[in-house]
Amino acid sequence: MVLIGVDSLSMAEKLAFSSAESDVLLAILGPMSVRTALRPGELSPTLPVPKSIARPEYAWRPTVAEGSEPWVQTPEVIEKMRVAGRIAAGALAEAGKAVAPGVTTDELDRIAHEYMVDHGAYPSTLGYKGFPKSCCTSLNEVICHGIPDSTVIEDGDIVNIDVTAYIDGVHGDTNATFLAGDVSEEHRLLVERTHEATMRAIKAVKPGRALSVVGRVIEAYANRFGYNVVRDFTGHGIGTTFHNGLVVLHYDQPSVETVIEPGMTFTIEPMINLGGLDYEIWDDGWTVATKDRKWTAQFEHTLVVTDTGAEILTQL
Repeated sequence: MVLIGVDSLSMAEKLAFSSAESDVLLAILGPMSVRTALRPGELSPTLPVPKSIARPEYAWRPTVAEGSEPWVQTPEVIEKMRVAGRIAAGALAEAGKAVAPGVTTDELDRIAHEYMVDHGAYPSTLGYKGFPKSCCTSLNEVICHGIPDSTVIEDGDIVNIDVTAYIDGVHGDTNATFLAGDVSEEHRLLVERTHEATMRAIKAVKPGRALSVVGRVIEAYANRFGYNVVRDFTGHGIGTTFHNGLVVLHYDQPSVETVIEPGMTFTIEPMINLGGLDYEIWDDGWTVATKDRKWTAQFEHTLVVTDTGAEILTQL
């Protein structure tokens, strides 16, 4: 090794030397920039929905009548849910294509909103208990229920978009986490493994099994990587109501006695954290973020239980 005194170099040589040092450090340590903790942005006006599109009964009302719908749906309701599910999946796909550094979450909301209304559907979140937007956008440390606003997506962010479409009296609910730009390996793996956990749980759904199999499969897979599965926000029954009272846990809870039956419709939507389970709710009353600011990912599908397994209703 040859040691060179920096004071003996010309200015050009010093700059070149400094640049070379920086390149070495970057190769060893990776990018030095750190994403700052998220804060609420500015809300834009609520987007309009044509009067010709039917609203769910709860839209912009102070109370929501849900929780008493049967868990097993009729063939007619299930067929309608296929339509709602495809619309939700299409809106999610279109919004997901737009995820990139420099794009606002408000723009993602606009894309999802326009797709749904163009297909004759009402955005189920719009006016649900006062929620002001047509989808949820949850970045990085936000676990769920983030409100689209002026927040600008940055390079390396992970962005969850949660879309629910209401049409012909039924709902279809889905979400996915997208990568923006150059995402670190740690966060990319979290996203990939959360998707894998979701799909493994869907494959485990069979008539006659305890519903607790869903959480057992998800938590066992997540624990292999030292992740934590969120407990206080769950999957749910869905159909003619947004949430029908059926609770789908994403962690192992053997005491759950509910048995899976053909015709049941529900969501599986695990939220998986890199860090701990403690969270805080922002002053907006909706946004849920990890207290330790470590990142989290989520995926979701609406399912119907068949005679042999589960059919995903929220796919194109």
